[in-house]
Amino acid sequence: MMPLLLAVAVTLPLLACGAVLLLRRRPAAREAASVVAGVALAATMLSLWPAAGQDVRLTLWSWLPGLSLEFALEPLGLLFATVAAVLWPVTTVFAAGYLRASETPHQTRFFAFFALAIAAAMWIALSANLVTLFIGYEIMTVATWPLVAHGGAAARRGARTYAAILLTSSIGLLLPAVVWTWVLAGDTTFRPGGLLDGTAGTGVLTVLFALYLFGIGKAALMPVHRWLPAAMVAPAPVSALLHAVAVVKAGVFAVLKVTVYVFGIDTLTETGAAAPMSWVAAFTVIAAAVIAIRSDNLKRRLAYSTVGQLAYIVLGATLARDIAVAGGVFHLVTHAAGKITLFLCAGAIAVTARRTRVSELDGLGRAMPWTFAAFLTAALSIIGLPPLGGTWSKWLLLMGAAEAGQFAMMAVLLAGSLLALAYLMPIPARAFLLPPADPPAHGEARLSLSGPLVLTALGCVALFFGAEAVLAPLAGILEVP
Repeated sequence: MMPLLLAVAVTLPLLACGAVLLLRRRPAAREAASVVAGVALAATMLSLWPAAGQDVRLTLWSWLPGLSLEFALEPLGLLFATVAAVLWPVTTVFAAGYLRASETPHQTRFFAFFALAIAAAMWIALSANLVTLFIGYEIMTVATWPLVAHGGAAARRGARTYAAILLTSSIGLLLPAVVWTWVLAGDTTFRPGGLLDGTAGTGVLTVLFALYLFGIGKAALMPVHRWLPAAMVAPAPVSALLHAVAVVKAGVFAVLKVTVYVFGIDTLTETGAAAPMSWVAAFTVIAAAVIAIRSDNLKRRLAYSTVGQLAYIVLGATLARDIAVAGGVFHLVTHAAGKITLFLCAGAIAVTARRTRVSELDGLGRAMPWTFAAFLTAALSIIGLPPLGGTWSKWLLLMGAAEAGQFAMMAVLLAGSLLALAYLMPIPARAFLLPPADPPAHGEARLSLSGPLVLTALGCVALFFGAEAVLAPLAGILEVP
C-alpha cells in the first residue's frame, strides 16, 4: 500500500498537468482541477506520516549497483513533500485570482508548468539516492523556467539568468560531486549516518562538501544567488512558488539531505569538513540582509530576504549538530509559511493598489487591513518572535551554535534577526501608521487574493503551537529536544 502511495505522490501532479491542458478552454474547470489535485496530493502525503519510520521504497529502474531510479520514504523528504503539497492548492487559488485580475495571458500554460514544478518537488523529496535527486533537480529547473519567463521581456531576461546559473552550477559542480561520491563510496543511496564515513580524509571531504553546497544553486548561497533576485520580475504566484513552495526549498532540502545521508553529521563533526562553508553561509545571512534594507522595490526586498533566510538553513547544516540541523529543517517549514504569505501580500498589493515600492505603501494598511495584518504576522515569524513558528526554528539554530561552541555564528544568527526587523517591519509600520500620500483607488483585495494569504498567515501561528508534531518524525534520524 505505501509504495503505491509513493507512486501516487509522484504521478498525481503529472495527471493534474494533463487535466489542465485538456480543460484549457474552460478556465473555472481548469483551476478547479488544479485545486482538487493539490488537496488530493496533500491528503496523500499526510496519510504517509504514520509510515515515517518504515523502509518504504519504489524502484523504477536500476542501471548498475548503486545507480538506480528509486523513491523512498524518510522523515526529511516526507516533511518537504508535505509542505509543497499543502501549499500547492493555496497558491493555486491565489494564482487564479491574481492572473484574472491582472489579465495575464497564457494562463493554461502557467497552471500546467506549475503542476510540473510540483511533480519535480515530489520527485526530489522522495528520492532514494543522489542520481534520482539530481534528475529531479534538473527537471525542476526546466519546468520552472517558463514560469519565470511568464511576464514579458524583463521576465524573459530574468529567466535566462535563472536557467544559466542553475544549470551551470548543477552540471559543473553538483554532477561532479555526485560522481565523486559514487567513486568513493561505490553507492549513491541515501543512508542514515552517511555514505562517506571512513572513505576519505578531511581535505577531500571539505572540497566535496563545498562542491555540493555551491552546486546546489537553488539554495542561493552567495555568489550563486543572482538567479533569485533576477527572477523577481515574474508574476507574484511564481515568486511564491520560487521562494516558498518548491524551488528554493528544494535547494535547502537537498543541502540537508546531503548533510544527513551522504556525509553524516558525526563525520562532519569529527572532520570539521563543513566549517569553511559555515562562514560562506554566515556572510550570506548578513550581506543579503543589508541589500534587502537598501531595496525600495518590495519584491526585490523580499527576494534578498529569502537569500538570507535560506542561509540560516544552510548554516544549521554546516554547524554539524543534530539540534542545529533540526532547526534548519524546521526553518524550512516556518520560512515556507512566512515567505509565501509575504509574496502573496506583495501580489495582492500590486494587483489591487498598483503599488510595488515600499515608499509607496504609506497609509495603505487602512484600505487593506487584512493584507497588511497577514504581512505583519509573517514578518514577525521570519524575524523569530513569539507566538509565531519562526521563534522555534531560530531558537534551535541558536542552541545548535551554542552546542558547537560557535559563538561567532550565534552572533550572526542574532544579527540576522535584527536586520530582518530592519527590512521587514518598516513595511507594515508605514502602511498602518503613516498618512497616505494619495488616497488608494481600491479597498481590500478580492477574496481569492486575501483569503489564501490570511490562511498562510494563520499557518505561521499554528507552527508555533504545533512545532513538536512537525519535528516528531525527525526523532528517528536526529536527536531532537
